[in-house]
Amino acid sequence: MGIQINGQNDTITATDGSMNITSTVTGNVTGNLTGNVTGNLTGDVNAGVITATSSIVVGDSFINATSIGIGTTTTAGRNAGVGTAVGTIIYNDTTRKIEYYNGTIWQDLKNNFDATGGTKTFAGGKTIHTFTGSGTFTVNSGENIVDYLVVAGGGGGGGEQNSTGSGGGGAGGFRTGTGFPVSSSPGSYTVTVGAGGNGGYAPTSPNPALNGLPGSDSIFSTTTSTGGGGGAGNYPAAGLSGGSGGGGKQGDNGGSGNTPPTSPPQGNPGGNTVSVPPISGGGGGGGAGGAGNAGTSTLGGPGGPGTVSTISGSPVTYAGGGGGGASGNSPPAVGTGGPGGGAPGSSGTNPAPNASQNTGGGGGGAGAVLYASTAGNSSGGNGGSGIVIIAYPT
Repeated sequence: MGIQINGQNDTITATDGSMNITSTVTGNVTGNLTGNVTGNLTGDVNAGVITATSSIVVGDSFINATSIGIGTTTTAGRNAGVGTAVGTIIYNDTTRKIEYYNGTIWQDLKNNFDATGGTKTFAGGKTIHTFTGSGTFTVNSGENIVDYLVVAGGGGGGGEQNSTGSGGGGAGGFRTGTGFPVSSSPGSYTVTVGAGGNGGYAPTSPNPALNGLPGSDSIFSTTTSTGGGGGAGNYPAAGLSGGSGGGGKQGDNGGSGNTPPTSPPQGNPGGNTVSVPPISGGGGGGGAGGAGNAGTSTLGGPGGPGTVSTISGSPVTYAGGGGGGASGNSPPAVGTGGPGGGAPGSSGTNPAPNASQNTGGGGGGAGAVLYASTAGNSSGGNGGSGIVIIAYPT
């Protein structure tokens, strides 16, 4: 029986219900095809089971009876892929490794990454190392890229000896990063968690009250966050510069933030103060998320807000500035601490509160007794210690 296929007379032979076709067929075949296809089959095949006696080849990937070829590319070719599916496997000729895509990064198939250091937890598909004190992040095997948060210690609030409120401490520097490569060679990465600076004390007259001390730097490998500047306690005086600047005192400016400069900025300046003798509220310390607020003739300036990070698996705010101290004995007159561990200022002869630990918050500025010339001695609050967190896909 002859039939016209693609302009040719070709033969279709039916034997016991089977049909043999010898030709080149272009088009669609709908239904079941049982038997052998000799030649090339081009197009989409939707089938439950495909049995190939030789091999199946797609591009430079193939499956044959004795092996699987997953295809070869380079790092540049791999990174040029758009919409790469999770679980894609390649051979990277640049690194000479088999790699798979885990939805976030390309991972060495035989990476066996293992690291220790800090407190190790798991959340949101990531492994998290939290350092609340200095130590070492150690890669025991493999290589990976990590995200990190480095927060320095906050500055102490200024001390007080007369009728003006002192400046709140500046928050510790706040720095984050992604895609930082780590591996078992060299294997050890230094982690330093900076302490908070002590608040200025309240000496007896005629010695001036001391500025709050700056916080200490926090470090992860090559990344350093600078300690927060101390709040002003001298009369008058500017706040000290640092990751975020300390608040100023009567008629003087807050300290500069982001010192030394980083990009993006690690902090903000402290608040200024007005000069209205004999009373004045201290400026608030700067925070990672905003500058400290200015003190007024009667109110301490609020500390600058901190910044939220989710690297620990949940949103946490770090590096808030300390509130400025205030003249008088009315608690509402004090500057509030910035969100992120910043402590409020004090009024009267009450010591200013300390900032929360492991937040990088600034200490509160000391207060004073209203209209007292020498009898208002009080101490500034201590800054909060910093924190370092390292995270990577589990």
